[in-house]
Amino acid sequence: MGQEFKNHDMTMMFTIHNALRRELERIARITARVDDDPRHVLSCAVGWELFKNNLTIHHTSEDLTLWPVMQQALADRPDDLALLDAMESEHAVIDPLLVDIDAALADREGGLERLTGLTDTLNTLLRNHLLHEEREALTLMDTTLTNEQWAAFGKEQSGRHTDDIPTYLPWLLDGMNSDQLNQFLDNMPPPMRTAYEGEWRIAYDDLDIWNTHSKTH
Repeated sequence: MGQEFKNHDMTMMFTIHNALRRELERIARITARVDDDPRHVLSCAVGWELFKNNLTIHHTSEDLTLWPVMQQALADRPDDLALLDAMESEHAVIDPLLVDIDAALADREGGLERLTGLTDTLNTLLRNHLLHEEREALTLMDTTLTNEQWAAFGKEQSGRHTDDIPTYLPWLLDGMNSDQLNQFLDNMPPPMRTAYEGEWRIAYDDLDIWNTHSKTH
């Protein structure tokens, strides 16, 4: 991961971030296509709904369970508070872009002209935010949060996926190289790993979330 953390396992955080980066690449390829209207491709793709839902859950979980307790713990450290304010401000700019993009997808007249600019902005802002969080905020999380507070964040996030784990887990691990995948799976409860390998991954592949089976890029 490029960083050493003493108190908390950041594997899931990096895994989620990398999944979001992967989907940003796919969205960029779709909006760059000339053989089909990207509004139609995005609006019909399961992948766009999954991306929006998973990004929203990740940001909401941070907003509810990370920043408030860290702000309380760091009340006498203005530089660290400024970093937390930046995290919240970045969320506040990124998240409305999802609504703006949906509006462009539904706009038959001017939507196509707005779509590329909006998705380019989403790509830039989200990538910058993820990198900012990884370079600065994760270390602050590691040194500030108690084990109980870190566990509460994980519980909040996983709880929001209770009903969609069979889709969320394969989405999260989509495209992961074999060594990383095996390491990740080795840390999963055996019944969940069996379900992933025997059912969930197959069903996820059948969803063809970006319609790649029926489209030629």
